Amino acid sequence: MVECTMVSTLLDGLPNEVALQCLARVPFVSHPTLQLVCRSWRASVCNGELLNVRNQIGATEELLCVLAFEPENIWQLYDPRRDKWITLPVMPSQIRNIARFGVTSVAGKLYVIGGGSDRVDPLTGDHDTIFASNEVWSYDPLHRLWAQRAPMLVARAMFACCALDGKIVVAGGFTNCRKSISEAEIYDPEADTWESLPDLRQAHPSACSGLVIKNKMYVLHKGISTVQILEDGGNYWAVEDYSWLQGPMAMVGGELYVLSNSCIRKQHGENFPDKMVPCASGFQSRIAFGMIGLGDSICLFGGVIGPGPRNQCIKPLSDVDILNVTSERPTWRQGSPMTRCRGSVAGCALLKI
Repeated sequence: MVECTMVSTLLDGLPNEVALQCLARVPFVSHPTLQLVCRSWRASVCNGELLNVRNQIGATEELLCVLAFEPENIWQLYDPRRDKWITLPVMPSQIRNIARFGVTSVAGKLYVIGGGSDRVDPLTGDHDTIFASNEVWSYDPLHRLWAQRAPMLVARAMFACCALDGKIVVAGGFTNCRKSISEAEIYDPEADTWESLPDLRQAHPSACSGLVIKNKMYVLHKGISTVQILEDGGNYWAVEDYSWLQGPMAMVGGELYVLSNSCIRKQHGENFPDKMVPCASGFQSRIAFGMIGLGDSICLFGGVIGPGPRNQCIKPLSDVDILNVTSERPTWRQGSPMTRCRGSVAGCALLKI
């Protein structure tokens, strides 16, 4: 490693403030290379001040984080501008093949919350006994380190999880495979503490998910037309029957898109008609994939091709398909496939850094 001899500056002839702005403009996927230049660069890249500078000069990036069934507990990050994947250190949870968890990001860190094991003993066919947990892990991309955080008040799986106003809200889910719950709670990343919120007004025996629209959290249960909305700064849940389309959802530019009946449709509002964007019939045989809004596009990735008339085996996929929904004639294009992850997608989130 080349030792840096500069004491007062990061780049010869430039004040540290200007030099830090130069480093802040380097893509995140190149940060490991920057850290090899010298100690002062490594210290600057790992410093939280770099995130503040990136925000100030408009150099933040939105990266896709994905965990699939294979390999076990290894996340990957995708840079859509450079069409490049990088692999994170293995998440050190004791839960094997973690699934049914919540995942989101706050203040430049990734948070993986709750969930249980999806591991099956290859000899006996038995599932691991951990269905739901209260553990919480955070990943710091600057230091490339996982850290265990304060556990949730209630162990849960298959629940709604969203970042809202710099905090994390979780609601509903299951404590075991038969018992659904209505409890909700909120996490403060700075204080590393959880507090109870009012319970959901309705609990259903189905998995739920969450999304944020216009700075409000919406909780949706699979197969149920009503949604529950966190109102009045978290003081109560409103219940509305929006009759939204069922299927994988993604937010792009503040608009909600749903993959339903092999078509991507824009859900205009509460009970308003939806607008068809493009056909997605090519994904009919593809299941257990991930779908998320990324920039001005919808990104669909991973999953498996299930057994059918033309395929007697389950084929795990690492494919990435991208649709720019803002163009006049939206068409699908392929992105670089995931380099490590493949198969059923256990969770995904966007990380702004």
